[in-house]
Amino acid sequence: MHPVIFKIGDVFTIYSYGFFIVIGAICGVTYVWQQSKKQFNTTFDQINSLFLLLLVAAIVGGKLFLFFEKPGYYANNLSALLTGRGFVFYGSLLFCIPTMLWFFKKHKLPLYPMLDIMAITTCIVHFFGRIGCFMAGCCHGIEWHGPLSVVFTDEACLAPLNTPLHPTQLYSSAMILVILLILLVIKKYQKFQGQLFLSYLMLYAIGRSVIEEFRGDLSRGFVIDGYLSNSQFISLIIVSVTLYFYIRLIKKGKVINKK
Repeated sequence: MHPVIFKIGDVFTIYSYGFFIVIGAICGVTYVWQQSKKQFNTTFDQINSLFLLLLVAAIVGGKLFLFFEKPGYYANNLSALLTGRGFVFYGSLLFCIPTMLWFFKKHKLPLYPMLDIMAITTCIVHFFGRIGCFMAGCCHGIEWHGPLSVVFTDEACLAPLNTPLHPTQLYSSAMILVILLILLVIKKYQKFQGQLFLSYLMLYAIGRSVIEEFRGDLSRGFVIDGYLSNSQFISLIIVSVTLYFYIRLIKKGKVINKK
């Protein structure tokens, strides 16, 4: 829609995608700090360090998965990986999870409760991130002439121009918002520690698989050409592994004592 919010000649530019990522990060840091301080007396420096590490992990993971989508192209155009454009969310997520686990262990923070806090935080940050995607035109949908279709006209957008498309970025934002509301309900009636985090992973993976059917940037690759995209394949693995741990935690009896 509007990839650039503000620009002063060739000197200073505020991009929509980066702007919304920053807004999401600020909201996410605020939420984690308030919740972890309230529950575990963490310091702001600890949370700030956590987010800096997650930022690095997200960039490395997102770019690495992007490389493997088109290894031949990026091997000959490494500079294309150094731009602010182009990230694979699952790459960022799969690199951030072990980073969080390491950080919580190092700082002796309770693993499952902190992961539950991070589940809601991820929804907050990702929601704003997808709004940024919509503004930039990335992660766009396939051609569609329905009542909710959107048309990108700015030449700086990454989406096909002057063509009605499924607003898959807004579908994702709406899905993430619904997941956030579900997590807040689960939190109220939570049965075991880690339930929010595992629920988030399963709900997102299922929703992502559905939205993938409407994505128009599927040059990102398929495991089974035309039937199972890379992201759907990763979603299938995530649902399977998460379901295993969900059942395991219930059987281990990590039940929260309600007062």
